Amino acid sequence: MQCLLIEDDLDDQEIFLICLGHIRPDMNCIVLNNAIEALQKFNEDESFAPDVIFLDVNMPKMNGLDCLKELKKIPRLAKTCIYIYSTTSEPSVINKAMELGADDYVIKLPRTAELKEKLLSVLNVCQHVNAKRNSNEGQ
Repeated sequence: MQCLLIEDDLDDQEIFLICLGHIRPDMNCIVLNNAIEALQKFNEDESFAPDVIFLDVNMPKMNGLDCLKELKKIPRLAKTCIYIYSTTSEPSVINKAMELGADDYVIKLPRTAELKEKLLSVLNVCQHVNAKRNSNEGQ
């Protein structure tokens, strides 16, 4: 399973990677610093299709919701789970993310134990969703 984290805050990147490493040491996680970098990566590497994307909302140049809209236009990402991963807990932002097609909205948690638990839950759901999407593809 391959993961992409689109996050501009270096501390949040480090915390995420540490927690992910504890629960899924086998998972390869690529980190990109902003939405523009991410979209460039998808444009330049047509084979790049991670299994799961974690996308911050508050980033410079292009926010996560605008990035989500663009990611949803890329056909090869149709089976990719996309989770918003943000400190923003405004209901209007959460609702907008879900309307735009996010699989879920994960609020950044202050304690690593809580984050590990949440990430484990999200990744388990994502594996189930990916399996279901792959089985539906054959029908």
